[in-house]
Amino acid sequence: MQIILNILIYLVALEHLAIMALEMWGQPATQAKAFGMPLDFVKRPEARTALANQGIYNGMLGLSLIAFQWVLTGHARLIATAILLIFIVIVAIYGSLTAKKEIFWLQGMPSLVTLLVLLTLGV
Repeated sequence: MQIILNILIYLVALEHLAIMALEMWGQPATQAKAFGMPLDFVKRPEARTALANQGIYNGMLGLSLIAFQWVLTGHARLIATAILLIFIVIVAIYGSLTAKKEIFWLQGMPSLVTLLVLLTLGV
């Protein structure tokens, strides 16, 4: 079960690193399609800055999940990972209510499943 949990954690982390790359360095047409925004809006400098800012947050979530697996041990690792997964689920719920409904299914559900697996291990 621990191997499955580790795989899920790394998949969630990699997903957030990929989201970071899309938000920070993606082509405007790709960003517009992915985030359900008009292309002319995504091309605006203000929108580019906002997307890059969101990208930093997603990247830090992904990097933190990876770092916790390497730096922390035992219950500290499980609790810190659970907290980040809860944050991701909350942000995905907010994003699905305010931006695009698919956000919960694409970001929140993998994190929620990972959190449930983690909780079954006894955190």
